Amino acid sequence: MANTFQRDRRLFHPETGGHPGEAAGRIAAAARAAGGRGLPPVEKWDPPFCGDLDMRIARDGTWFYLGTPIGRPELVRLFSTILKREGEDYFLVTPVEKVRIQVEDAPFMAVDFERGEGGLTFLTNLGDRATAGEDHPIRVERDAETGEPAPYVLIRGGLWALIDRKSFYRLAEIGERREVDGVLRFGLASGGAFFPLIDAAELET
Repeated sequence: MANTFQRDRRLFHPETGGHPGEAAGRIAAAARAAGGRGLPPVEKWDPPFCGDLDMRIARDGTWFYLGTPIGRPELVRLFSTILKREGEDYFLVTPVEKVRIQVEDAPFMAVDFERGEGGLTFLTNLGDRATAGEDHPIRVERDAETGEPAPYVLIRGGLWALIDRKSFYRLAEIGERREVDGVLRFGLASGGAFFPLIDAAELET
């Protein structure tokens, strides 16, 4: 299998849309065949691990192959439908093989949201939609050095989306204060759930 991935390095030209390498091509073809009009059932697939593929998802949601951005949005979307997370690792899977890729932060970027009767529905850079609630929670992590918050929403199957800055600013405008475990928190309500983001006291500083 190592030789297969070496051949990929010569054959795949993602920016120009050239012929995909052997492994990448097989994976893409399998995704088309299994997906149909919906998402492939990757949670049901447990194929053997076939090695590492030189593919990376950057923090801003850009997909790279062999260090080059993949310039075909439909190909990126296709690969994203067969993305699976196991522990802290990410894989592209088909019914017969599994290859590991690198994800710098979250595999998706939430680039917009709508506020409706059901709650806050987020749209990712790849066209996925998820309404925040018990099945799609919102969480915030803080940078250990700067303290800057980074908000995320769960899209599916352990795959999170980093909420972009402009959307986070809009969310901050519609947040509300609620008491959580005896502490007044500032957060977001959606889908019958409340997601605390920060202590309300921080808003006064």
